[in-house]
Amino acid sequence: MVFADRDEAAGTALAAELGPAVRFLAGDVTRKEFAQRCVAAARAEFGRIDILLNNAGVTHSSSFLDLEEADFDRVLGVNLKSYFLFGQAAARAMVEQGGGGAIINMSSVNAILAIPDQVPYVISKGAVNQLTRVMAIGLAAHDIRVNAIGPGTIATELARKAVMGSPQARTTLLSRTPMKRLGEPDEVARVAVFLASDDASYMTGQTVYPDGGRLALNYTVPVVDTDGQ
Repeated sequence: MVFADRDEAAGTALAAELGPAVRFLAGDVTRKEFAQRCVAAARAEFGRIDILLNNAGVTHSSSFLDLEEADFDRVLGVNLKSYFLFGQAAARAMVEQGGGGAIINMSSVNAILAIPDQVPYVISKGAVNQLTRVMAIGLAAHDIRVNAIGPGTIATELARKAVMGSPQARTTLLSRTPMKRLGEPDEVARVAVFLASDDASYMTGQTVYPDGGRLALNYTVPVVDTDGQ
């Protein structure tokens, strides 16, 4: 496996933890040459590339009236443009080597649900869903499947600090989640494994939503305060 991130120290540490079958490359995912270098590295290391997971993502909080152009461009660059660049580079390699492949794009429930202070993030995720569909149609003739995952709120370090650190934010979040808990990273990872596998051999152009029931909900649910707050 080859993975990429801009944080060289964290990426190097994770690669060492995962073992010798993993290679890490540090760089800017919004740059075409870096996408090509990552794909070339995977092919050089393992002989071919069969699976791509586009998972880069950033957010920026701002009202619509106050949002700066540079912040809009930055979020769209990471969350959308990088998916196009890596998707194209990987798909070209898959076509050249033959045998098809699977590409997975990380979307969000916010591809459908809007948050007023997350303008570029919401826009980027809606575009990821459309990118997934158009890639799936364009690459079907080459036996390359393209699907997306649209998680609800997942218990990453960022989410725990940004959302669960505030009792009010925690209550708001859980009140709109029928399963009344955050998702776990491994629950999203298992969806990715499924979409990459032959078990999903007849699926393409789809977005799967591991969201605890959030998209199906049109009301809030009562939340029992288990923390004594």
